[in-house]
Amino acid sequence: MPFRQPPEWARHDWVWIGFPSHEDLWLDDLAAAREEVAAFARAVWADGAGEEVRLVVADPAAARAARALAPFATIVQEPFGDIWLRDTGPIVVKEGGRRRARTFRFNGWGGKYELEGDDTLGLRLAETGEIEAARADWVVEGGAIDVDGTGLAVTTEQCLLNPNRNPDLSKEEVEARLRADLGLERILWLGEGLLNDHTDGHVDNLARFVGEGRVAIPAPAGDDDPNTAAWLDAWARAQAFGLEVVPIPSPGRLLRDGEIVPASYMNFYIGNAAVVVPLYGAPNDDAAIEAIGALFPGRRTVGLRADHVLTGGGSFHCISQQVPA
Repeated sequence: MPFRQPPEWARHDWVWIGFPSHEDLWLDDLAAAREEVAAFARAVWADGAGEEVRLVVADPAAARAARALAPFATIVQEPFGDIWLRDTGPIVVKEGGRRRARTFRFNGWGGKYELEGDDTLGLRLAETGEIEAARADWVVEGGAIDVDGTGLAVTTEQCLLNPNRNPDLSKEEVEARLRADLGLERILWLGEGLLNDHTDGHVDNLARFVGEGRVAIPAPAGDDDPNTAAWLDAWARAQAFGLEVVPIPSPGRLLRDGEIVPASYMNFYIGNAAVVVPLYGAPNDDAAIEAIGALFPGRRTVGLRADHVLTGGGSFHCISQQVPA
């Protein structure tokens, strides 16, 4: 049996969560983003009934702020560019009870935001967790793939086949490398991701596994939903692949400073005790909590505002990386 990443709903020993650390990146949103991240961490910790939370901070000042907001968390200080640990942290795979960390090259989502410390953070975090690590010499971000634990993964052509990632690799070569490095045997290729998503279509905003062979995908929210074409194309491809598709509401058209933002309820995090859903003050917020909660009856479903984290380009799933038990 190959080393393989367990599904997110499998039990975790701990989760790394990125804590906003650089004022020059977050500007006026820094304090509010920190409060949103701390609230997310508290929901995952669940008064000790969930999982250990390891807040990753970049410097001593951020460490002091993290301790003040989240005294229950373990603080890990490692230099990094920004908080998107789903992409810069290690992907931990298992064979039986043995764990290994897989890390990949990181080029700032196709050269858009290359910040000091991000490309090596995965190896350094694995070392802090005393997990044996290996680095693969090609670009993959954790938010670009989602798995159901059986060797099946979902991704998007817009991201993994983008020439700004691995221009010399064909689709077949990408699949071969996913098989060799992560034990993935079947790949569902979706097309485009969300409008204005600087990750070039990360799948964790578009489609998420919620069971073996079972994938959740949003349904359009009205005629002005900017991602209607992406939702419908993903539905068609998943059904043609033979998967069960579960509808989740879309937040619809959300603007910040006059620009459409890539808001998605799909960026939820599945913890041991709680499933945490990002909310944006949209009409479908309550419906999203209800729909996602119905998929995980053994866990509490918590909806938390993520407006300020979203100003950085992502949400709760993007800033976290779980370590399987």
